[in-house]
Amino acid sequence: MTDGVDRTAVEGLTVEHRTTPLGVDAARPRFGWRTASRVRGRRQTAYRVLVASTPDRLTARHADVWDSGRVDSADSVAVRYAGPPLKPSTRYHWTVEVWDENGRRLPDAPTDRFETGLLSTDGVTGWDGARWITMAGKAPNSPGAPLLRKQTALTGGRVHEARLYISALGVYDAHVNGRRVTVPQDGRPTRELLTPGWTNYDTTVSYFTYEVTGLLADERQVTLAAVLGNGWYNGRISENSVYYSEDGNRLALKAKLLIRYEDGSTQTVVTAPGDGWRATDTGPYRADDLYDGQTYDARRELPGWTANGFDASAWSGVEEHDFTTRFPGSRLVAYPGESARLMPRWDRGPRSIAVHTGGSDFVADPDRTVTDPARAATASITLHPGDTAVIDFGQNLVGVPRYTLRGPAGTRVTFAPGETLNGTGAGADGPEGSVYRANLRTAEASSIYILKGDPKGETHQDSLTFYGFRYLSVTTTDTVTLTEVTARVATSALRDIGDLTTDAPDINQLISNVRWGQRGNYLWVPTDCPQRDERCGWTGDTQVFAGTGLYNADAVAFLSHFQDILLDSQRTYGADGAQFPWIAPGARYNEPVPASGWADCGIVVPWTVWQMSGDSTIVDRSWDAMTAYMDWIHARTGGTGAGQGAIFGDWLAFQVTSTQLVSDAYYAYSTRLMADMARATGRTAEAHAYDELFARIKRAFVTRYLSAEGGRLTVRSSLGDPPPYTPGDSPTQTEDDSQTALLWILRLGLYDTDEQRRRLVELLAQNIGNSAAYKAAHPDSTRVGHAENTLSVGFLGVNVLAPVLTEEGQVELAYELLHQDAMPSWLYSVKNGATTVWERWNSYSKEDGFGPVEMNSFNHYSYGAIMEWMYESMAGIAKDPAHPGFKHFYLRPHLDPTGRITRVTGSHRSPYGEIVSAWTVRESRFTHRIAVPANSTATLRIPTADPDSVCEGRTPLSRVRGVRHLGFEDGVASYELPSGRYELTSALA
Repeated sequence: MTDGVDRTAVEGLTVEHRTTPLGVDAARPRFGWRTASRVRGRRQTAYRVLVASTPDRLTARHADVWDSGRVDSADSVAVRYAGPPLKPSTRYHWTVEVWDENGRRLPDAPTDRFETGLLSTDGVTGWDGARWITMAGKAPNSPGAPLLRKQTALTGGRVHEARLYISALGVYDAHVNGRRVTVPQDGRPTRELLTPGWTNYDTTVSYFTYEVTGLLADERQVTLAAVLGNGWYNGRISENSVYYSEDGNRLALKAKLLIRYEDGSTQTVVTAPGDGWRATDTGPYRADDLYDGQTYDARRELPGWTANGFDASAWSGVEEHDFTTRFPGSRLVAYPGESARLMPRWDRGPRSIAVHTGGSDFVADPDRTVTDPARAATASITLHPGDTAVIDFGQNLVGVPRYTLRGPAGTRVTFAPGETLNGTGAGADGPEGSVYRANLRTAEASSIYILKGDPKGETHQDSLTFYGFRYLSVTTTDTVTLTEVTARVATSALRDIGDLTTDAPDINQLISNVRWGQRGNYLWVPTDCPQRDERCGWTGDTQVFAGTGLYNADAVAFLSHFQDILLDSQRTYGADGAQFPWIAPGARYNEPVPASGWADCGIVVPWTVWQMSGDSTIVDRSWDAMTAYMDWIHARTGGTGAGQGAIFGDWLAFQVTSTQLVSDAYYAYSTRLMADMARATGRTAEAHAYDELFARIKRAFVTRYLSAEGGRLTVRSSLGDPPPYTPGDSPTQTEDDSQTALLWILRLGLYDTDEQRRRLVELLAQNIGNSAAYKAAHPDSTRVGHAENTLSVGFLGVNVLAPVLTEEGQVELAYELLHQDAMPSWLYSVKNGATTVWERWNSYSKEDGFGPVEMNSFNHYSYGAIMEWMYESMAGIAKDPAHPGFKHFYLRPHLDPTGRITRVTGSHRSPYGEIVSAWTVRESRFTHRIAVPANSTATLRIPTADPDSVCEGRTPLSRVRGVRHLGFEDGVASYELPSGRYELTSALA
């Protein structure tokens, strides 16, 4: 209820889904805003967007760039700029006026600003002659990272503003006047990691824009400097890509520093050969690789090399890189989102430090071992040759270690990260208590620091690589004292916009594991794992997790950018230039082999982003590529209704479904999504065509896989081949009535009658229940080896398992699976100490040791897709596909019939504002706290034994003004709610 005070406000202004962005290169940027109000039923009926060149002109009478005029519309998501062409490198100020449901204009919205980038893609226009430069005479892969610098005099008077536009072939650390270029985050500056990120360099390279005015203050000279690292451009990770060279790729820098003076004059400093730029590789950065780590020799530091006044006359010159000759069609574009960066609020200090001596005997030294977390966080540890310190940060994470050391010059200290510790079980690669690293495979993943001998201590953190780790193993060649160590967290998932908590500690730990897995693997692109010799943009993982990812974090720009990379990859690496590949950008695992479930990422991600954001831009931008993919499948399989094939099948499942059934199901799934997207974007004929295609696929599927032989319905999921590659101890024999097959058939309605549907649900429940009788009736099934109420799905079944059970009235079974901690289950990893989600259901157990090392990542988020169901069915915040972006949504909490969860609090910041669904069950009384954002509506489905008991305060909800009672059925009362906050109660018995 409202307190009678109208505190309505317009807030959350965004441009291109970002707040106050720099470097916007969209010709027609998308504006967005939210209305926050305590007034019930508050909604927008009209808006007016104003854009001006200065803040003082940002009024309805004086907006000198664009005035949309009053537009009668409820739209507040992705409203397109429609004014005159924007100018490059220009700051614009904007605001929006909003009218409510009564035709009254709301209080003034805050003003905001955005700044355009260079508004070009050719790498020439707007760059003022900047070229790709490289260190003259440096051979690829020769020791030492290139250090480049140029110092020049400022030509004007007082500096008004300065912008740096910069990119690299490789990765860069940029400096201006001796200070590292940073970005704002959480109200303070922070460093980025591995800019400008990863693309298919042969088709697209990104650049970034920085506000660097403060770095030029009170100086009459300016020095622009950069360190170049190999990144993805020159490393094993890029084997098999178009731009990869066995002999190595030379690294390059391209930059333009634009300086505007208060007198109106301008100056640019650009990268160009023979223009005062100098370079050396004699500095402290001796080696760097994304897989192998970084070596830093502090004895080689060059104090002041990034600042004015440094003498670089003995350094080498620079020359133009041949990139534009090799790839003349490659576009240089402004990065459309936000960088991966270090996030201080998520950093972790040590929870314990154990010092071991005795070499292979690995004996803990009690005098130097610290197990108290409070003491460990500030402990100072002295290490000698032969010692090994094992530091536990308590959380598997992604980033770099920061450490402070004292010791003799020339001492070599090796920090070897790992995700877990060796025990006494199978698969250990060292003594008990040592850091397990076998699952890194060929990745050496080590941070090596060589001391310069500073008695005050030396502090370092790597900047040209990253690691996935919970533990650090520290060894040294001479006596050193470790006085401080921190695990610095890096991610592209910068802002959490969703939250879930329950009164079940194990479930809360699972939620935390999912979130940390996302943080670690949303690093420039959505990767599969962050620790071993892989770390690639696997598309199957991406599409399965996309819904969870968007509930958890502000990731619309991130996933939209990945879709752009995937479109590039389709043309370059996909079969016939039409198949979406199983990995993007192009990397060492490229192969144009049919891979349903992975390739379908190119359709699932646009659909999911559109559904979660309400912005169909990604659909329109991807449409031609999506139809090319669908046409390619049809050309391969004709009118048979068959999919392209699925080399991975239901990856790492404990019950094998034939790859062709998986492929056919995904063909049907993508077809249905295409029909949805076509209807939403006005492509009526295409929608009809995809509806007809779905009907044909369904008919072929039912004919092929549903058998009624002997009067018993059977899903012939054994009909066909298993995945050709099943790593480790994964089962290899296909089975009928597999969980994944049953799930997808029910999810897509691939049956003919309600009786078939009921039987399919029975088969699914029996399979999951896995009773003694079921095992006796299926003695050859892999289910025989597992406990009751366990799952047997892999990557492609995990995100539909709980949703299908819930839709089919099997809520109790869904919760039984959620609470199960026997293998395979979500809580099995939690029970065995996981702090992120694993790649395999059986990655490790305290009793048996490690799972197969060849595919054993301890930070692999795919199975974390269960969290989407937690938001939608447990907390009850569910999107309405007919009204994308939560314009209308469902509040439909499903209580835990097992009684183990009695309290859930869920929230998600939708494009319209924060949605809240918080419920508690106590003594047959249900309480539900709800928030429906302004300018949106919700359908509430509340559990109750008596609809008359559903009340707000003492007033039956059906009599509350603006609320419409929709009915009561099967213990659920339904209502249509206007926006507002509600405190509801109902009787359950």
